Amino acid sequence: MAIEIKVPPAGESVTEGMVAKWLKSEGEWVALDEPVVVLETDKATVEVPAPAAGVLARIGRAEGEVVKVGEVLGVIDETAKAPEGKPAGRSRKALGEAGKTPAEPRVMPAARRVLAEAGLAPEDVPASGPGGRVLKEDAARAARERAGSGLAAPPRRESPGSGPPPGVAEAKPSPAATDATPRSGGPGREEEVVPMSMLRRRIAEKLVQARRDMALLTTFNEVDLGRVQALRRERGEAFQARHGVKLGMMSFFVKAVVDALKRFPVVNASVRGTDIVYHNYYDIGIAIGSGRGLVVPILRDADRLSFAAVERAIADFARRAQENRLDVEELQGGTFTISNGGVYGSLLSTPIVNPPQSAVLGLHAIQDRPVVRDGQVVVRPMMYVALSYDHRIIDGREAVSFLKHVKEVVEDPALLMLEV
Repeated sequence: MAIEIKVPPAGESVTEGMVAKWLKSEGEWVALDEPVVVLETDKATVEVPAPAAGVLARIGRAEGEVVKVGEVLGVIDETAKAPEGKPAGRSRKALGEAGKTPAEPRVMPAARRVLAEAGLAPEDVPASGPGGRVLKEDAARAARERAGSGLAAPPRRESPGSGPPPGVAEAKPSPAATDATPRSGGPGREEEVVPMSMLRRRIAEKLVQARRDMALLTTFNEVDLGRVQALRRERGEAFQARHGVKLGMMSFFVKAVVDALKRFPVVNASVRGTDIVYHNYYDIGIAIGSGRGLVVPILRDADRLSFAAVERAIADFARRAQENRLDVEELQGGTFTISNGGVYGSLLSTPIVNPPQSAVLGLHAIQDRPVVRDGQVVVRPMMYVALSYDHRIIDGREAVSFLKHVKEVVEDPALLMLEV
């Protein structure tokens, strides 16, 4: 009996995705619940499990194709006999253990593309990710080493039985997939056209929407981080020993932002038609760079979180973002966003608001700079901060006052405990 592999629902707002990578080839045996294909949506990467054990009889949609929820990706022939030594079915737990064996390393979708271009096999690449996962950085490093060695890339390896079975037509690549090939304009003038990922498309749509629909304005200030750094030096070791996580900078800014949002609720609001929606909760988005692009997981009810809970959540987000394991629900919603370009060395920028939110705080690199304190020129660790906001509902006075309050609280963290 032929069992269809369909695009599963991936969240209320997700209606389509892109076929990122087939983990199995046509004619290959698959076990029940074994991951068969990786889908990339504008929110997250999803592994689609086999709905039945059998042979993957047909791949209906090629890598790079855009598919909608409910569409058929391929077909499994469950009447096929299992090869010797292959189980007819495995639980998800067993799959998790099997996926970590050295012989079959887990390879992230972005890493697979790099390996395919370099002609490398996953088992040839040292894995640095959790659970023996091969990350994009691992693949890129191996590709550079091969290029530096002067060795030609070997032919791409095909698994036994990778061709289509008799009577089954071979899947045709989509235009998007065939465009991802180098185009030459002469020696040294090659071009390569690569389709945007679903995440990159969504980011592009959001940025254009913000520019089109909002009256964006940015106000700047600078923050003296001397007291925060001193507090981290004095209490950081004890904090980590007690809570199992480092005391970073972000928890101070999250706390300061929540305190400022309570004082200036319109900065936590959004526009809905001709209405202003005031949110009486504080869901703070934390912008994180991943192998797939910028993602913004949400700290729900950030006003109820301790410093340690904030730091643990952000560290967990960062780790799972690199592994493409963030859940769709964790990327939805949010009333305000913090984006830290300073981790990449940015000194100053104007962040763009993430609709339907109305404001975003941009953090930047910390630099020792001369400033005047009590009539004396001293060197202090300074950071420029920027608040971009929707001027349709947030006036300049409120925006400037909001950012000034964030500055005051971070410069004097005791204000968070005294609630003054």
